[in-house]
Amino acid sequence: MKETDREAVATAVQRVAGMLQRPDQLDKVEQYRRREARKKASVEARLKWLFPELDPPGEDLFFRKQHMAVSGSSHPCGVSPQAAIQSQLDGVRTGLSQLHNALNDVKDIQQSLADVSKDWRQSINTIESLKDVKDAVVQHSQLAAAVENLKNIFSVPEIVRETQDLIEQGALLQAHRKLMDLECSRDGLMYEQYRMDSGNTRDMTLIHGYFGSTQGLSDELAKQLWMVLQRSLVTVRRDPTLLVSVVRIIEREEKIDRRILDRKKQTGFVPPGRPKNWKEKMFTILERTVTTRIEGTQADTRESDKMWLVRHLEIIRKYVLDDLIVAKNLMVQCFPPHYEIFKNLLNMYHQALSTRMQELASEDLEANEIVSLLTWVLNTYTSTEMMRNVELAPEVDVGTLEPLLSPHVVSELLDTYMSTLTSNIIAWLRKALETDKKDWVKETEPEADQDGYYQTTLPAIVFQMFEQNLQVAAQISEDLKTKVLVLCLQQMNSFLSRYKDEAQLYKEEHLRNRQHPHCYVQYMIAIINNCQTFKESIVSLKRKYLKNEVEEGVSLSQPSMDGILDAIAKEGCSGLLEEVFLDLEQHLNELMTKKWLLGSNAVDIICVTVEDYFNDFAKIKKPYKKRMTAEAHRRVVVEYLRAVLQKRISFRSPEERKEGAEKMVREAEQLRFLFRKLASGFGEDVDGYCDTIVAVAEVIKLTDPSLLYLEVSTLVSKYPDIRDDHIGALLAVRGDASRDMKQTIMETLEQGPAQASPSYVPLFKDIVVPSLNVAKLLK
Repeated sequence: MKETDREAVATAVQRVAGMLQRPDQLDKVEQYRRREARKKASVEARLKWLFPELDPPGEDLFFRKQHMAVSGSSHPCGVSPQAAIQSQLDGVRTGLSQLHNALNDVKDIQQSLADVSKDWRQSINTIESLKDVKDAVVQHSQLAAAVENLKNIFSVPEIVRETQDLIEQGALLQAHRKLMDLECSRDGLMYEQYRMDSGNTRDMTLIHGYFGSTQGLSDELAKQLWMVLQRSLVTVRRDPTLLVSVVRIIEREEKIDRRILDRKKQTGFVPPGRPKNWKEKMFTILERTVTTRIEGTQADTRESDKMWLVRHLEIIRKYVLDDLIVAKNLMVQCFPPHYEIFKNLLNMYHQALSTRMQELASEDLEANEIVSLLTWVLNTYTSTEMMRNVELAPEVDVGTLEPLLSPHVVSELLDTYMSTLTSNIIAWLRKALETDKKDWVKETEPEADQDGYYQTTLPAIVFQMFEQNLQVAAQISEDLKTKVLVLCLQQMNSFLSRYKDEAQLYKEEHLRNRQHPHCYVQYMIAIINNCQTFKESIVSLKRKYLKNEVEEGVSLSQPSMDGILDAIAKEGCSGLLEEVFLDLEQHLNELMTKKWLLGSNAVDIICVTVEDYFNDFAKIKKPYKKRMTAEAHRRVVVEYLRAVLQKRISFRSPEERKEGAEKMVREAEQLRFLFRKLASGFGEDVDGYCDTIVAVAEVIKLTDPSLLYLEVSTLVSKYPDIRDDHIGALLAVRGDASRDMKQTIMETLEQGPAQASPSYVPLFKDIVVPSLNVAKLLK
């Protein structure tokens, strides 16, 4: 119980001390006493109801116990109705007693107010006569303040000098302490003057002028603080104590600002230079420092360095990452938590970067510069190289950062990039083709690849350019990569059309003067091989940069380039074969002539010439070489058949026919051997063309004219494109077919033309018989 009593007394003392903190509260002691008495009576009433045994002995206690005994209950929680009614009556009795006391209090207060009113009426004149006393009290208060600050007032010049020296020495905390003393003295005197006579500006000006150096010292100290803050990222590593001192000074000023603003609400007085808002200025200085640091990273211009933007962005990346790591690990230890210094610095850097990126985007950027900017903004900034760096986690959440560039600006940059890239690709392709054309007229052979096939550098240059642009586009986005690929394929299609025209002009110029250019055959081979390289490169490009069927569908919707490339290669092969047959023309003209029959070696020369050319044609890649060999074989046979059907000779006897036919068979075997050799490795049957010469020779060699119809019918069934003028010319070469026999054969053949098989390659349809009608042939 003693311990409980002591605690109760201690609590009461503490409560009373809280009520009586100011002198004017002593006048309210009687009110406090009555209020506490009422609270005490209320509490006692509740306790009596809950714990009746705590009541002092008396009549009420006696009756309550009697009622509890009758009801069989020993506690109010289980009381009878009579006991409950009795308890309520007790409560009413207590309430009436309190009301009676309150009524007495009200009467006392009423009497006191009446006395006060009476005294006030009697003292009005007295108050007027005390005005001089009042002025004396105010003056006394002012003089008291002056006496209290007298020491500081007389020592102001000395304190100013000391403060100035401390600022120059870098002792910022001590300098600020003295500055606070000066400002406190000045503000105290000005406040007292304000209280005495707020309209007396002369005295206010006098005080302010006497302490005029104080504002200068404050400004000088602020400059030192801002200088430290501007170098805060360096200072925090070299001398963190200095940065902590600056923050402490700012915190002190913030507290003084808050105290003065609170007093302003009560008195309306604000000292000069307040509020200083140094915390707000601190963040402004930091923001300006961040902006200056970002803008100051551009060391080069486009004129001095083509890679200026790449260098600029890389320096920004490195600086920002290093600064944020320092801020996260070191600066947060120098600032109070409620400053949220890292979060604020992160926002400052992000905003400064956004502003800088907007400035760069508004410049007249080249295509490669747009790519560099967008790659940095969309990828590098949010990658592990920067904001996702492990040293910044988890404080930096990339998902909460706003885009550095708005979608509208990004879209405009992409449109500009695509437009510029289109123009650049067209120019690059045109320049590449012009460079390649200059190589075509060189006196030296073109280079060969690792397999020995001639080639020029054109495909490598073109697709290296495409690869570079696609790799760059892929760094920005998949969508841009697909757009660039489609653009490349579109421009490739147009380029190949120009390439085809230039190759055709190259062939025509050579045919006008076959002595120029010196390496025509080799460069035409290179052009043909380039077509295969282009086809392979296009397939490789699509496979590498198309990841799904939708994208492939977009790409494949572009005009097919395979047809153009095949056309270029076909024209090139045709030009090379034209070169061959121009050299063979003289020897082909000797076939089926008297000179040929007497022992001409024209076919020998033809075989040697063809083989010599095809030694050069070995530099052609397999797909085109295979077609070219088959076409050469077909054309040699067609030229041989043309020689037969041009009626250069008409055999006069069976012996001549036999000799000529056997020579034709031998020469067919020569040609067969040659083209088997040339076609080795292709795995195709090359005998069919030469068999035509043998079949025609059999018709010429036939000794029994009665079987001529059967032999000719067999020939026509095997070669459905043979015409009646061909048959007439062939019979004229034999020289022994009668007019009736010729007429019968021709009429019979006209009745039932043979049907060609799908795999049949026409040989006779291009052979024109000299203008001699069938009627003349039948004579």
